[in-house]
Amino acid sequence: MKILLAICFLFVINLSEAQSIIKGTVKDPKGITIPGVNIYLKGTFEGTSSEIDGTYSLEVEKQGTYILIFQSMGYNPQEIEVVLNGTELILNPVLRESINEMTAVTISAGAMEASDEKKAVVLRPIDIVTVPSAMGDIIGAFQTLPGTANVGNDGRLFVRGGDASETAIFIDGLKVGNAFGTTAANVPTRTRFNPNLFKGSFFSTGGYSAEYGHALSSALALNTVDFPQRSQGDISLMSVGGGFTQTLAGEKNSLTASANYFDLLPYQSLVRQNFDWERATYGWDMEVSARQKWGKNGMVKVFAHTEAGGMQIWQPIPGIEGRGQLVNLKNHYSFAQTSFRQFGKNEWTYYGGISFSHNVDEYLVDQVDMRNQNQVLHSKLVGVKEFSDRFSLKSGIESYLFKYEERLRSENLGRNFQDLQATIFTEADYYINNSLVLRGGLRGGNSTLANQAWVDPRLSFAYKFKDGGQLSLAAGQFSQMPVEELRVIEPSVRNVRSDHLILNYFLSKNGRTVRAEAFYKDYKNLLTYEGFRFQYHTINQVGEGFARGFDFFYRDQKSFKNTDFWITYSFVDSKRQYAQFTEWVQPGFAPRNNGSIVVKHFISTLKSQLGISFSINDGYTYHDPNLPGQMNSKTKGFQDLSLGWSYLAKPNLIIHMACSNVFGRDNIFGYQFSPIPNENGVYESLPVRQTAPRFIFLGIFLTLSKDKTANQLNNL
Repeated sequence: MKILLAICFLFVINLSEAQSIIKGTVKDPKGITIPGVNIYLKGTFEGTSSEIDGTYSLEVEKQGTYILIFQSMGYNPQEIEVVLNGTELILNPVLRESINEMTAVTISAGAMEASDEKKAVVLRPIDIVTVPSAMGDIIGAFQTLPGTANVGNDGRLFVRGGDASETAIFIDGLKVGNAFGTTAANVPTRTRFNPNLFKGSFFSTGGYSAEYGHALSSALALNTVDFPQRSQGDISLMSVGGGFTQTLAGEKNSLTASANYFDLLPYQSLVRQNFDWERATYGWDMEVSARQKWGKNGMVKVFAHTEAGGMQIWQPIPGIEGRGQLVNLKNHYSFAQTSFRQFGKNEWTYYGGISFSHNVDEYLVDQVDMRNQNQVLHSKLVGVKEFSDRFSLKSGIESYLFKYEERLRSENLGRNFQDLQATIFTEADYYINNSLVLRGGLRGGNSTLANQAWVDPRLSFAYKFKDGGQLSLAAGQFSQMPVEELRVIEPSVRNVRSDHLILNYFLSKNGRTVRAEAFYKDYKNLLTYEGFRFQYHTINQVGEGFARGFDFFYRDQKSFKNTDFWITYSFVDSKRQYAQFTEWVQPGFAPRNNGSIVVKHFISTLKSQLGISFSINDGYTYHDPNLPGQMNSKTKGFQDLSLGWSYLAKPNLIIHMACSNVFGRDNIFGYQFSPIPNENGVYESLPVRQTAPRFIFLGIFLTLSKDKTANQLNNL
């Protein structure tokens, strides 16, 4: 009996000490072995690592069911349930590469970021306010980027052979109606919003996301500051006016309010002008911006802007003696929006909001009294689901309400339209690995006024090379309703369309950025008509066109100490049959060759930054009725050399001075011709020039805060 008990006791001891062996080889999906993989039983100290050839062997004395984890940097961890009973297990796991936001490829075709957070940055927010030729205007800075054209007698954003109306502007994802100030013919305008309001921007020269629409050529998405760093007051004294901004910043909320006034009358009395001003441009604006944290990880923003201004200018008429006709213009504008962003459960993110734009223009041209009113109401809701680090899906719904009215008050005549558009979009990103990403999207909409529904497909992909450079391809269809001045006459007109194809190479490394891009745009359903504004007639939708070419951008912040510079060149071959033209012509707003150079150098001993920018193109086409054909002539090339100087007099005091077109070059943007010939059968003309030989700006910016080192650049 004792012998039997001893045998049983030895059997139990032997069983309890029986070892399980787990072994195999760790590979990636391509069959390449992975060395140094950390392999361990969850909740224990039992573990090992894979060898140089990917093989491993783990001996354990434990019994039962456990979770075996395979973990290695750069790969998604894998968990396998194992039953340990003293036997040998062979496991050959396949680890998939994890997607790292900092090292993964990004789609750069048609896209240019301006922020301090994104890796594919072309400009930073501070660059926008320090480009000498920009004079603090957001669009002035973007006109030094590839794909844009400097149309000095307009001031808006012209992209790759497209008219300025083909660019849509968004603030925190919501559309801005009438984003540029109203002006008289051939008098350049500016954006209405202060660049200090924004922390960054996304500028797309084509092939952009399905999230954005109502633009044939370009989307400019501006993102407002989330939370200011501190409470402070900012005083601005400028050669054209002044303003004050007060910011109150708390832990969970903040409030910023500003008021500004400008009047060019004192300035224009000192500096010679090319234009005959009866009353120089003047105006005021006020802004309020509030931010509130929402829950643990959400945010709500409220922004409101209102302004009013005007001008009176004599515009000469070709072939007629005297000052010409007096244009008296007054404008009232308001914009308000509420936006939110919330990070939900299960990898969901939600954002959206509602915006409202209201613009009223009043024209008095000689004895003709006109009033135009434009309203845009945009609401939007978007949900983004991160199904994994490889696959995400973005879907959203939008509604647009467009209202437009124009009245000829001197004749007691008027006309108007209202259009409600519903839009839905979806877009998916799939990372095959850190080097290859695919994006596909659809955007569909419906217009009640045009009685039209449409679907725009969009597709892009990007591949990243080992040296860090990446190649992107984007293609898609883009739709936009024609401008209001034509729709109010012919409400049945339908969408204008453009098809984009873009090939891009992008490399940002060691303080240097290279961006090269080739593009092709095909236009369909362009509007043709006869007459001129307020008297358009014979409107048809039979026009066509194309724009093709390439861009090059190089930025260097490394080669020269304390120096940052970028070089841009764009070639655009654009022709279209549109407007009053019955032939295919090169538009006057699309110069074929465009270039710019921006250099900024910081001199620490002088506490100063010196800037220089030079822009050039080969001239603008125009129609000369004295010659056969259409758009048959071309101006001499455009050139503008601008200088800027920023001096940090004290940590809280900045003095900035800039001068555009330093050499006073007589840039001409075209010619205005008489509608009828003179007694010799010649159509007389007058050149379209810039407002003045040069523009000089001087600003003093003082910040009042408990932190004596704070200044107006801190929140950019």
